[in-house]
Amino acid sequence: MARLEDKRTSVAASPPRVWALLSHRAGESSQILALAEALAWPYERKVMHYRWSAGAIGLIRVSASAGVAARSRAELEPPWPDLLITSGLRNEPVARWIAAESGGATRVVFIGRTWAPVEHFDLLVTTPQYRVTPAPRVLENSTTLQAVTVEKLKRAESEWHSRLANLPRPHIGVIVGGNSGPYTLGANGGRRLAAEVSRYAQKLNGSLLVTTSSRTSKEAVAEIESNLTGNYDFFPWRKNTPNPYFAYLASADELVVTGDSIAMLSEACATCKPVSVYDLGRATLAMRHERGRREKPGDWLRQDDFRLSAMTYWLLMKIGPRRLSRELRIVYERLLAEGRMGWFAEPPPAGPVPPLADVERTVARVSAMMSERHCDRD
Repeated sequence: MARLEDKRTSVAASPPRVWALLSHRAGESSQILALAEALAWPYERKVMHYRWSAGAIGLIRVSASAGVAARSRAELEPPWPDLLITSGLRNEPVARWIAAESGGATRVVFIGRTWAPVEHFDLLVTTPQYRVTPAPRVLENSTTLQAVTVEKLKRAESEWHSRLANLPRPHIGVIVGGNSGPYTLGANGGRRLAAEVSRYAQKLNGSLLVTTSSRTSKEAVAEIESNLTGNYDFFPWRKNTPNPYFAYLASADELVVTGDSIAMLSEACATCKPVSVYDLGRATLAMRHERGRREKPGDWLRQDDFRLSAMTYWLLMKIGPRRLSRELRIVYERLLAEGRMGWFAEPPPAGPVPPLADVERTVARVSAMMSERHCDRD
């Protein structure tokens, strides 16, 4: 036992070389960075630019760097990392290529789901919507990895204090996403959302703190801004612009999150405040679908906004391989059972909101994996 403890101490004294290979998707990159920061080891950010063929290379499940554009190749040179953290279809073949180039010395932690068999990676950190088959190298968490901390919330609240200080309480934070899989948020949905959260805030004599995301369509943003009433602060997402998102999380007494993004929902749950999910679906296509009720193609006519790709995705979920789609309702059911969320306009879960431990679980798993690797090398 003493020898094992000595080895773990030596890992801490001489931390592993870590690369955070970022994704072209902001949500995936935020999870990569959340884990890299939580591990508390020095790490290097690797930002890739891709060729048009990068996605196809990922789909055919090969180990290759051919999808990386020439201007990014200089980022992929020895010395190779001891630990590589990454996510996304375009990065999957690159991660496997780095592991091979290192002679198997690089440990790869992949976040989300993979196209190649899990055995090609050292650890897959996933969430229920992907329906990954349990395996020794799979760690399934209830929520996605996120970097919400008490210190970050306090700092953001202080920075934006003057903007929010005069709004009457309670503050209801409203975090708005966009189109995702079979769910659509267009102009009609944006109008409905604005009207319903406005009525809710006025009923409580409180204020809304509303922000959109990079996936919110221009039409939805315009309708939300036009139809908010009462006391509110509205911030439409803009690229490379300081955003009060974390200040909203910090200042809110409760949070409403559109149900299209498990990442946004996870960040809301990390605050340990009451969280409710705003249902973007209608009828039997609602996010809070009741078991035993059959979904019908005609229900698409009852949605706020029709999107052909959403209907195609729904059909894919019904008749296609499971690996080609996500089922977000599995996550909702788990978080409801854990008392972490409720549905908008319904009574919230009773009792205090339990804190999340998914980041800590993942850090412990990765730390143990790297400690075992160090012992093996010695």
